[in-house]
Amino acid sequence: MVILSGLIRAARTLPPLRGRAWKVPLLFAFLGFAVPAQAIDPGDLTFTVTPELPPTGAPYAREMVLLRLRGVYRTQILLEEVRQPALVNFSWTQLGRDTWGRTRMADGQMALEFQRTVAVFPQHTGTFTIDPFIHRLTINDNGERKQIDVRSEPVPFPVATWTAGSGGPDAPEPWWLPARDVSITDHWEPDPETIKMGETARRIVVLEAQGMLAEGLPPRPVMRTRGIVTFAGPVKRETIITPSGPVARATYQWDVRPGVPEVIPLDAIKIPWFDTASRTMREAEIPARQIGGGLPDREEDLKPPAPASWPVLAAAALAAFGLGLALVGFGTGPGRLRLDRGFARALKRAAGANDAHALRAVLGEALRARPDLAALWRDDPEIADALARLDAHLFGQTGAPAPRLAQALLRPRRPAAGPLAPEPRLAPLDGPLAKA
Repeated sequence: MVILSGLIRAARTLPPLRGRAWKVPLLFAFLGFAVPAQAIDPGDLTFTVTPELPPTGAPYAREMVLLRLRGVYRTQILLEEVRQPALVNFSWTQLGRDTWGRTRMADGQMALEFQRTVAVFPQHTGTFTIDPFIHRLTINDNGERKQIDVRSEPVPFPVATWTAGSGGPDAPEPWWLPARDVSITDHWEPDPETIKMGETARRIVVLEAQGMLAEGLPPRPVMRTRGIVTFAGPVKRETIITPSGPVARATYQWDVRPGVPEVIPLDAIKIPWFDTASRTMREAEIPARQIGGGLPDREEDLKPPAPASWPVLAAAALAAFGLGLALVGFGTGPGRLRLDRGFARALKRAAGANDAHALRAVLGEALRARPDLAALWRDDPEIADALARLDAHLFGQTGAPAPRLAQALLRPRRPAAGPLAPEPRLAPLDGPLAKA
């Protein structure tokens, strides 16, 4: 056994030469030298083919069934070759490479084990037979080189008739799609909501079905509605081989151009398929979309807009303050008013330091010191609203708008109204201003 293990490791480490085909006979040659030659007894060579049928016992037409090929050989093998029957009435594909290993037989003796998996797809309803597979072995029989054909037993293969009310393998519509799972992805470039009349968007739909060959996928769906012109592109089909079975993929493509300025709805396209695991009919869907209109179709676009941050609100409120300050500032000529220099410097310092509390305090002191300015603020509803928003959003926060905003607020301006109103109409604002 030590010599045998060393020979197997040596064969695996040899450099590749046209894949692995040459390693198999070489490995068997090593085995021939490592294991003493002995006569072949009945039961030393067995070769079986086992279909993995669905729970109901019989698949439907075009449904995948896995054939498990297994050989157990208690002899020295020099060369080997599997001869497959014609598989009339079946499509088929081999899944991966053959595997060789060692297994223990019922009497405790060790033997070589061969495995291969073949996926077959019956094309019609009825009762069929899978003819024997033949494993041709070149062996060392008691020191003599001999070629032996090890045959599997014929396998009866019934294919069930569809008994549901509609659909099925023999119905012309809808397309029969038996699979373990079906998935659809839908991609547009650009988003269809953004295109206008005369512009073009490309739609690419990828359909994947597990447990199918690409030739079994449906043709390109019909995408047609009022108001659009479609140009169908080529269909790309491919089969991806995996250890659990093939995966079929089809890529459908359209160029879509709206011909009217109105919003154009595209209905969803439903693709029925038969779930081979649960033995039930299901539906996959190419989703509905909308052409034009600019309406969001992504979840993040449907979320309500985030509230404006306090610096933005501060800038808007203080812009209104600036307009009022310019109107009521101490005048440089007849009819012009603006703040005193001390208040102006304090206002600039607070704005430059981004200190909202200091800015609020300066404004409060200025308004208490200059009742003529306070009267002008109270007389303007727009400025009063800005004051209310400032009280709601700025107090208790830190920071202030940029200094250039304060400079705009301090520019002298003429009052927009005539004589000042004798009676304050916004008296409630005096309280918060006085407390600041």
